Amino acid sequence: MNIDFTKGDGLVPVIIQNALNMQVLMLGYMNEEAFQKTQKEQRVTFFSRSKNRLWTKGETSGNFLDVVRIDIDCDQDTLLIKVNPKGPACHTGATTCFKEESSKGFLYQLEQTISDKIDNDDDTSYTNSLYKRGINKVAQKVGEEAVELVIEAKDNDPDLFKNEAADLMYHYLVLLKAKGFTLGDIEEILEARNTSYVRRPM
Repeated sequence: MNIDFTKGDGLVPVIIQNALNMQVLMLGYMNEEAFQKTQKEQRVTFFSRSKNRLWTKGETSGNFLDVVRIDIDCDQDTLLIKVNPKGPACHTGATTCFKEESSKGFLYQLEQTISDKIDNDDDTSYTNSLYKRGINKVAQKVGEEAVELVIEAKDNDPDLFKNEAADLMYHYLVLLKAKGFTLGDIEEILEARNTSYVRRPM
């Protein structure tokens, strides 16, 4: 990766983005030393302009930013780093420095939680107990939740409908995990179908 540190007097701006839900968390700056440390440790280190030194995000709070992917823009003078945040990104305790609290993208966080419960064999987890009952039981639950959603769709209680939709989505995520697939796999199929969707009314 050939980064142009000369344009900003040795610094480049770095956009930090949550790798799961794509939420922009914060903006910082790196010099070449901070970038090399970040690459080596796979944990984000900035150059702090106020402290005039390298600063690893989370060094005092424990809210580290673990690197998932690093990309560079077309001018080679700005970085985009996707991370798994270990707590709030903002020093105020907010999720993001931009005060954009949103549930968008939460499905990916839920998918990760489901995966963790199963992979860690959490014996206190409903998710894991359902998974361990086998694919037939998981599929049956998806079917039951789908029927309940259809029934609520015929009534006029928006809260009940939304809750049944949430139940179905949750169990669908468990089914994907049980089959060894992810939301990303399904998104790829939908994206590949996009042309045909555009050509005909949906």
